[in-house]
Amino acid sequence: MTRIKTDICIIGAGSGGLSIAAGASQMGAKVVLLEGHLMGGDCLNFGCVPSKALIAAGKQAYAMGNTGDLGVKAVNPDIDYAAAKDHVRKVIDTIAPVDSQERFEGFGVQVIREFGRFISETEVQAGEHVIEARRFVIATGSGPFVPPIPGLDTVDVYTNENIFDLRDRPDHLLVIGGGPIGMEMAQAHRRLGCKVTVIEGMKAMGNDDPEMAAIVLEKLRGEGIEIIEGALAEKVSKSGKGVTVHTSQGDFKGSHLLMAVGRKVNIDKLDLEKANVEHDRAVKVGPDLRSITNKKVYAVGDAAGGLQFTHVAGYHAGVVIRSMLFGLPSKQRTDHIPWATYTDPELAQVGLTEAQAKEKFGSKLEVVRFPYHENDRAIAEGKTTGLIKVMVVKGRPVGASIAGAMAGELISMWAMAIANKMKMSAIASTVLPYPTVSEINKRAAGAYFSPRLFESSTVKRVVGFVQRWLP
Repeated sequence: MTRIKTDICIIGAGSGGLSIAAGASQMGAKVVLLEGHLMGGDCLNFGCVPSKALIAAGKQAYAMGNTGDLGVKAVNPDIDYAAAKDHVRKVIDTIAPVDSQERFEGFGVQVIREFGRFISETEVQAGEHVIEARRFVIATGSGPFVPPIPGLDTVDVYTNENIFDLRDRPDHLLVIGGGPIGMEMAQAHRRLGCKVTVIEGMKAMGNDDPEMAAIVLEKLRGEGIEIIEGALAEKVSKSGKGVTVHTSQGDFKGSHLLMAVGRKVNIDKLDLEKANVEHDRAVKVGPDLRSITNKKVYAVGDAAGGLQFTHVAGYHAGVVIRSMLFGLPSKQRTDHIPWATYTDPELAQVGLTEAQAKEKFGSKLEVVRFPYHENDRAIAEGKTTGLIKVMVVKGRPVGASIAGAMAGELISMWAMAIANKMKMSAIASTVLPYPTVSEINKRAAGAYFSPRLFESSTVKRVVGFVQRWLP
């Protein structure tokens, strides 16, 4: 057994763990990084990267067959499902060197390719190594949650961890779960030539603003995706070469089954009790991301509970580095964290939804809207389906919701505004190139000021006075 002493021991080489390892090692700390599976974690290998690559393939196929009124004749795309999966693999392989063991060893990080588990409050064992550290970071991420539905053990069940290895195109994909992962994969597969049925026990896209979700769901249904809501999966059975999902709304038969009902944090094998680290579904941490029971232990990303997004893990890395390396007070906040669902149209959110803002601020809240169909660039490109609405309190945005083309890009301006406590006037006074879709953001800010300028009797009296007396 080899013993190692270090400043920081990081368990997990996903987004959060890699960001901390890179920053801490380059600023002079001794770092040990443990990873028993793949460098880059879920995002690179099973999540964000492969899903967006497959979505891109589906988007291209859809564009060829749906050219709209642009004067270009639509054609039936020749879709090679296996080649689309080759594209997914190529994208992963292109990005992988950035997250590779060799690159991080170049930073001075000691990388050990073993799973880690605590053996005391100050020690972790990984294979034949025992690591004693001044600080530990749990960055183990999460994996797909597969609920204990009777009959699942009798059929092949796909999740985001193995769906990208499937080479033969499904004839009819059944998707259990109508959240972001389920909807993204449903649309990608539909556009790549599969029949798709989404089975959701409650409301599809139920965690999103209902008005925005409705815009997306209408488009998905229009593309031929069957979306069954209020259909709790009660049993699964094998039917010939296919599968049947038995629900409260009836039985649904397909050729393949994708499970997309949520995520489960990867903490089961860490032996957290031996480290006196309190946990439930995730590590219990304070605002500083430290364990509430062992101050030597931090948790970031999915392991810390809360929002399960790759960019949150990266944000947590900055919070933890400030505390661990410089001894400065550092706390996370969540009000400025954006997220997006990469369907077409996209749906993006930052801060409070309309319902959340009404509950918190009541009559102080103003909601401003601007539709895509009044944006000149959206009109030129035939992408007029969409809406932005911004929740404003005393001149400051407290939330923004966008459904439409490039929503994931457009939300960035509102994330910046909320993060830096900017006023609506800062958005309104920003000069943007014409014509761009980003003008939707500025027009939303303009919708906030318009009634104050054009419907104000005081403004009209002042303007009238100036016009009478101005030389």
